Amino acid sequence: MTSNNLKNALIAFLAPLPSILFYLTFLHNHQTTTSPEALSPIWAWCYHHPLLLANALFFFNVNVLFWVISQVLSSHWMIDLYWTVIPVMLVHYYRTHPLAEFNWWRSTIGVLLTWVWSVRLTHNYFRRENWQWGAREDWRFTDMNSQYGKQWWWISFFAVYLSQQVFLIGICLPLYVIHSVNVPLNIWDFVAVIVCICGIVVAYFADTQLHEFVSRNNEFKEAGKPVVANLDEGWWRYSRHPNYFGEQLWWWGLVVFAWNLGQGWTFVGSFVNTLCLAYVTTLVEKRMLKQEFRVEAYRQYQKTTSVWIPWWKSSPTGGKDKKA
Repeated sequence: MTSNNLKNALIAFLAPLPSILFYLTFLHNHQTTTSPEALSPIWAWCYHHPLLLANALFFFNVNVLFWVISQVLSSHWMIDLYWTVIPVMLVHYYRTHPLAEFNWWRSTIGVLLTWVWSVRLTHNYFRRENWQWGAREDWRFTDMNSQYGKQWWWISFFAVYLSQQVFLIGICLPLYVIHSVNVPLNIWDFVAVIVCICGIVVAYFADTQLHEFVSRNNEFKEAGKPVVANLDEGWWRYSRHPNYFGEQLWWWGLVVFAWNLGQGWTFVGSFVNTLCLAYVTTLVEKRMLKQEFRVEAYRQYQKTTSVWIPWWKSSPTGGKDKKA
């Protein structure tokens, strides 16, 4: 491991410690106090407002501290990595908060599913980055840096960090609901589990197929051979963004848990995230069309292949492709 790689790994491990230590201190004070009424004002507030506390910890530890670190490192790579970690931290926070009330089986299933989702996405992140910590930031942030120039240092606080709080806290609301309602399992819990697992599986295979495609093209480049212009195999034959589709299935599966517990309003987080991903989809496709060697192939691909939901091929002139 290079010195820069080691430095970034150390920063990544140390960065969330303030919120973790604060929360553990709160739990210790709660456990050693005879009653909630005997808590000091700050710990009493933490006790009575679990969702607000989650937002406060996110704001100061992620929005502020991560932003400061990004200014020192001149890169916003860490928020991309922590997108895969924060939901795990949140589900354990919701489960261990003193006001938590839940069915043990539903909670355990939710925690295990969140861990599986996180391990898959974290593995894909490091695989994509050649197992390097902070090798590069998200290309969208790089583009915005070029767009806003000298103003980017302060705009990034809102565009990169504050927006992530809205998305992450929002899409994780069903995890809060799971740990706020204690009723027995029913058939809809199993439906939610199936949707979540399907989302994780689809995203895993789609990302693996994409990784193998990119790796083969890199080998072709090194060997001086022509690269393949477009991935049109596996899940990518039936959807232009099957990895996005799988990711959305996962989050909407969590919404089924919350809806089943009478808190269907929590769909708002996943809905906003879906709208955001729809916008990202347009950015990705515009980026693909800027690469001259694949313009013609990708335009043909757009005409015949579903955007998100996997479906049979269509002919360029309309109608289903009989070969699909």
